[in-house]
Amino acid sequence: MKTAYAFLALVLLAPPALALELHVQGVDGRPLPLVMATVTPAQPRPVDRSDNGYAQPGKRQIADLWQTAFSDATGSVHVDLPSTAPVHVRLRRPGFTDLVLDAAPTSPVVLHAETNPQELAAAKPANVWAAAVHIGTPAQDKNFRMQCGFCHQQGEAFIRAEHTPEQWRATITRMIGYGARLATAVQKLAPERLQAAYADLHAHPEKLAEPLAWQAALAQTRIDEWPMGDAMSQMHDMLIHGNGMVYLGDNIQDRLYEVNPKTGAFTVYKLPRERDDTLGGLFAARLTSFPKHESFLALHSLAVSPKDGHVFLTPSVQRRIVEFDPKTKQFKVHFLKDGLYPHTVRVDARDRVWFTLALSNQVGMIDRATGEQHFIDLPTRSLGEALTVRIVPLMFKLASLGLPLSVLPIDDVASGTPLPYGIDLTPDGVVWVARLHANDVVRIDPVTLVPSLIPFPAIGPRRLRSDAEGNVWITAFAESAILRYTPKTGQFQRLDMPTLPKGSDTPYSLNVDRKRGIVWVTGTASDTLNALDIATGQWSVFPLPHRMTFTRDIEIADDGSVFTANGAFPAWHIEGAQPTLLRITPPWAKVTP
Repeated sequence: MKTAYAFLALVLLAPPALALELHVQGVDGRPLPLVMATVTPAQPRPVDRSDNGYAQPGKRQIADLWQTAFSDATGSVHVDLPSTAPVHVRLRRPGFTDLVLDAAPTSPVVLHAETNPQELAAAKPANVWAAAVHIGTPAQDKNFRMQCGFCHQQGEAFIRAEHTPEQWRATITRMIGYGARLATAVQKLAPERLQAAYADLHAHPEKLAEPLAWQAALAQTRIDEWPMGDAMSQMHDMLIHGNGMVYLGDNIQDRLYEVNPKTGAFTVYKLPRERDDTLGGLFAARLTSFPKHESFLALHSLAVSPKDGHVFLTPSVQRRIVEFDPKTKQFKVHFLKDGLYPHTVRVDARDRVWFTLALSNQVGMIDRATGEQHFIDLPTRSLGEALTVRIVPLMFKLASLGLPLSVLPIDDVASGTPLPYGIDLTPDGVVWVARLHANDVVRIDPVTLVPSLIPFPAIGPRRLRSDAEGNVWITAFAESAILRYTPKTGQFQRLDMPTLPKGSDTPYSLNVDRKRGIVWVTGTASDTLNALDIATGQWSVFPLPHRMTFTRDIEIADDGSVFTANGAFPAWHIEGAQPTLLRITPPWAKVTP
């Protein structure tokens, strides 16, 4: 997108009145509401990168604060700044050319409407582009959306650039090696269909639909960001701890970030390795084509013990659970007797650690009081699937020796990988699991450990959370929807995402603000976070500051603000190529400085 530049240095002289005031209008002199103003330091703070590009473990750092606010009905934007240092301000509004300010304006700032169709098209989020691309039947389109949209967006700038069918085939082969289960029939159709579809959209940008218009409530919304990691990171899941810290995991670089959101101070800790751990862990061939990584364990999910505040981590490419003590900063490793690919983790009120084992089709549990480990085998969909689940370790062993996984046939329901994914606990202690490829929800009795299956009436149940009443909220990744399951009645209620065009988003995860009755959902394909008021059924949509923002997790603070992270893989897809930890403060949040 073209960017107009006007140079300015905003050096504010008199603390404590550190504030940036801007007034934005159109060329007609009328005030422009809902202009996104993103403020970043003109001179980024130096950060230690002496450990292979990252901070030395245990060494305290300070991250820059990036701030975003929106103009009100009078075109006014107010941002409280943390210091007197010079800043850059980027102004953005759909339908207008971006403006970057580097010097204080003496009169209202003018935004110019964008008239170039190609530039208008380029500014539309990935979901708009992806919605205009069809691989085959509706079922094949959903298969493509689910399997080719779980690491990065489909339809974003890198994807929609011109590629030949041969380049698409090579990319798909690489993605299968990373773990995508794209149906063989779709693999054959996709290269030519993708090349033709994107070429047509570039030639005829008028075919692209309009995204959802920004909402007036944004004028009372603030977004804070802290850059974490780099273009080779994958900031995956996070956890708000009772000690006030946010813990954030870099899946690709095996690092745990401890962040103080009040000060921007952060400390990096490297996950402990065993002497015989190899790069890539049990799936050594998976990331051989990735330029730089230290994925010996692949930190995935985090949960906290209600008893002692210890944080439990899933290292997905090893058979272990890692425990971190926030007080001593020491790690403890729990080696698993069974299972493969520990995925998402939760801790119940009895201090039992529950986790999904995605590739062995199991749920594991460690009872901290006794040290006992339990493994619950989940039903398979066929005898063939049962056999495939058993030989998954062998398949990846052969892959590490050079056998490409792309030569193995994959049907349209990904037989062999039911993929138990998200896990959560209702207030009564019952354990709930979503199986992404099996399209069902599993209920596990917390006493007998007996599982029972509940068919899921949508495609792609990914992550789930419980509300205060014990209802289970589940994302339907391939269908741009969330579903509420009410255990008392056994009924599902579907709620479509507010994203436009309809059906174009891929909600990866959600979380429930139990205090306020709000379900927060990732707009993983649309650069948004979405909040559903359970009582009224009304959606609030919050656009995020950077294009190609791929969100995987949401944490809710006591004050009503929420945290997420820009977790695209690869991270260089993100606008600016810099992952960030984000805090969104909606109008209803009560935040104390």
